[in-house]
Order: sequence, then C-alpha cells, then structure tokens
Amino acid sequence: MRAVQASEFGGPEVLVVRELPEPTAGPGEVVVDVAAADVMFLDTRLRSGWGTDFFAIELPYVPGGAIAGVVASVGPGVDPSWVGKRVSTPTAASGIGGGLPIGGYAEKALAKADTLVTSPEGLTPAQAVALTHDGRTALAVFDRAAVQPGEWVLITAAAGGLGVLLIQLARAAGANVVAAARGATKLELAARLGATAVVDYSAPDWASEARAATGGAGAHVVLDGAGGALGEAALTVVADGGRFLGYGAAAGEFATLDRDDATARGVTVYGLFDITGADVDWQALARRAQDEVAAGRLEVVIGQTFPLGEAHRAHAAIESRAAVGRTLLTV
Repeated sequence: MRAVQASEFGGPEVLVVRELPEPTAGPGEVVVDVAAADVMFLDTRLRSGWGTDFFAIELPYVPGGAIAGVVASVGPGVDPSWVGKRVSTPTAASGIGGGLPIGGYAEKALAKADTLVTSPEGLTPAQAVALTHDGRTALAVFDRAAVQPGEWVLITAAAGGLGVLLIQLARAAGANVVAAARGATKLELAARLGATAVVDYSAPDWASEARAATGGAGAHVVLDGAGGALGEAALTVVADGGRFLGYGAAAGEFATLDRDDATARGVTVYGLFDITGADVDWQALARRAQDEVAAGRLEVVIGQTFPLGEAHRAHAAIESRAAVGRTLLTV
C-alpha cells in the first residue's frame, strides 16, 4: 500500500510516499480503507523533531492520528459486522492524553474497534475525519466552559478547526463572541460564522481591542486555542470572576499563565488536562458532534485538502499560518 513516511526529522520535504506492507488487525483492532486523513498542527511539530521527550516517535514513521473510511477487516475478538461500515476514528496508536498520532497518512490504517464511530448518512468522510479530534474536543471545552446567554466569550485561534466550531457553539448558546485570529481571511471567516466582533492578534494592542469590544468589562469566558504569548495576553481580557480555558498551542507552546493574578481576580483557570479528564465520554461526544453536523446545526470548515502524495504541502500550509479550518489528506 502507499503511505507517507518520515525517515528523519526535518522540514515538510522529509515526508515521502513509499510502498509499505499492509497492516494486519490484531486483537481488538480493525483495518480501515482510508478515504481521508486529518492533518494536525501537532503532526508538523512532531515531524520537525519537537516533543520527542514526551512523544516517543521512532523513525521511520507514518504520521497521522485520525482517519475516516470503510472497515476492510477485523481482528480477533471484533464483531465481523463492522466490515463494510463507514467510520471515523483515531488510529490505533493515537489516544487522548497519551499515545502517538501516527499511522494515518496511508491507504490502509489500523484502529481500535472501541474507538470506531459510524458515520451517519449525509456526512462525508472529509467531514467525519475533520470532527474526529475537533468535534469531541470542542464539545468537551464548551461543556466545561458552561457558557450562558448574554455572556462575552473571547476565542483565540478562532479560524482553526476547533475555533470555528466553538464560535458556532457559543453563538447558538446566546453568547457574544470576540474572535481573535491572524489576517483578513481568517477574520472574515469568523465573522461569517457569527462572531460579534473580530480582532487581529498580530496587532500589538489586540488584547486591549478585545476588551474594548466587550464594552470594557472584559470577557466572561476565554477559550484559548492559541497558547504562548497570545494566551498569556488573553488572560488579561478575562473579567474578574470569569473563566479561562487553555486547551491549545497554535502559537507553538501552551501559555504560561500568571495564576496568582488569576486567583486574586477570582478567575477560574482550566488547563488541557482539566478538560480532558477520565470522566469524559469521548465516544458520546464524537457521536453528538457528528449528529450536529449531519442535522445542519454545525458547520465543519475544511479549508484545504491535498492528495496523499502531497502531504508535504499540507504541512507547509499549516506552518505558514495560511491554513484555515481543517487541513486534510484524501486517499
């Protein structure tokens, strides 16, 4: 089968299509004929050699932690009725709070039977795979944020795959949204999806502008997908007594927050592991996200797709900050 493999760490050019042996499903596993594979910012970071102390990537490897397609075969202990079903799923090696996002950039990939989500009618493989990580994570973040009607919500990295879902969820809950992103194209997308105000966080005074958009009182809730210095600045926009949820690192790293200041102002801070706890029913969230999209209540924004053989272009688009919404590979 064809698969994209990285045999060394480096730039996007290290991603090369090779002929590799087809995978065989082990106990509790299935093989999926891949129609679409998700491309994450994390994929680009790992390919560059970042994070090897936490993600034990062994070279050579096939990137990609989420896929959609049709179940081709099942391993021992798996219900054979899965064969032929349209599914989306993390890859077998991937996992919440652990595992490795690998194995997905291929014509066939392994998955665990326990993580399979059947795709409802009307949902394309591209939509399904775009929701595999972002759909359930958006709902987990939003449920923890407990956004109320009339509240002001600041969302950073608002034009990314997760951000665009959070804009829609917040607006559907009756909240006012300040969307922060970089560049006119991303801000136009946020406005189209219902953001009350948009702020370009490439401007040095963007945090002051975001606070001004709330009428000066600050945001009741900040949903921070950017991290880094952007996330640190976003904390200053939270109103006293508000909530700050930091779940992303689109800026390159998670935000280093002044928690003493937050505590003094009565701001509740939730980190990634507060949101992705063991009590979260990820399968239920995944099904709920798919149902919302299939019913037309939630829009998946797929900004760019590339054929399997152009995975290097997908990585380059993400690293250039030109990507909008989700980035996918089609097989």
